[in-house]
Amino acid sequence: MKNSSLAKVALGAISLLSLVACSRRESSVYQGYLEGEFVHLAAPLAGRLEKLTVSKGTRVTAGTPLFQLEQGAESAALGEAAGRLRAAQARLADLRKGQRPSELAALEARLEQTRAAAELATRELERLTRLHETKVASEDDFDRARLNQEAAVKQVAELFAQLETARLGARSDLITAAEAEAAAAQAALDRAGWSIAQKNVTAPRDGLIYDTLYREGEFVAAALPVVTLLPPENIKVRFFVPEAAFGGIKAGDRVQVVITGRASPLDARITYLSPQPEYTPPILYNRENRSKLVFMVEATFDAAVARDLHPGQPVEVTTAK
Repeated sequence: MKNSSLAKVALGAISLLSLVACSRRESSVYQGYLEGEFVHLAAPLAGRLEKLTVSKGTRVTAGTPLFQLEQGAESAALGEAAGRLRAAQARLADLRKGQRPSELAALEARLEQTRAAAELATRELERLTRLHETKVASEDDFDRARLNQEAAVKQVAELFAQLETARLGARSDLITAAEAEAAAAQAALDRAGWSIAQKNVTAPRDGLIYDTLYREGEFVAAALPVVTLLPPENIKVRFFVPEAAFGGIKAGDRVQVVITGRASPLDARITYLSPQPEYTPPILYNRENRSKLVFMVEATFDAAVARDLHPGQPVEVTTAK
């Protein structure tokens, strides 16, 4: 009788352990931690850190000035490029306008004088032609008058062509070269302006100044981060799911995230499922490691919810049943 009672107790204990084990295997609570994807803000040009306008732990909005590097050389280059552009534009305008008004007036006066001389030579030729026909004027006088009239007419045509050319301005090839020179000067000015803009860095979006890596007066090499920004939308939860439960999770699923110190869980949405299994997760917060084969899953919060979260916090993630 005593043995029978012991057997029943043992059987009940085994059944209870089986139920507990089954409930644990069917549990949808996973351990994880908060992760942040930081934005490392740097300037593509080197220089001494002249001004750091933010401090670690402050929140900024998009467009807030963060830091400024020295820009003396860039400012000088900007001034030089601006001067070269003005000179190139002036040369181009001068070539397009042609000669000055006073020079054009002088050519016009010479043309009128030549026309008057040509008219006089034409009348002289007509008079000598009549005299030559009546044998009064000699052959030499007639030839001289004829050649003078022809030379005067040609001189009129020559001065008229010079005046038209002076009004047209420079040749097309010279104007094309001047246009190219002005375009190159504009490009140099744009490059100098870009260099100055790159040394004045602003926040690309709202976020938390997670860290500042240099102090004012220190030299910063090109492309080295000066400020680390953490936008709220870049905070996510990372947790690890056993292989047996991984097939039931998909991107877009809603999960509940429990954080110590918060009265209510936070909503998150699964955005990434690792295609590669991990045999040893980088950080294990679970009390019992029941499976050696796990998959990493990431879920993100709404930006308003994630604003006050901190990377590194351990969490518990519950998937929807």
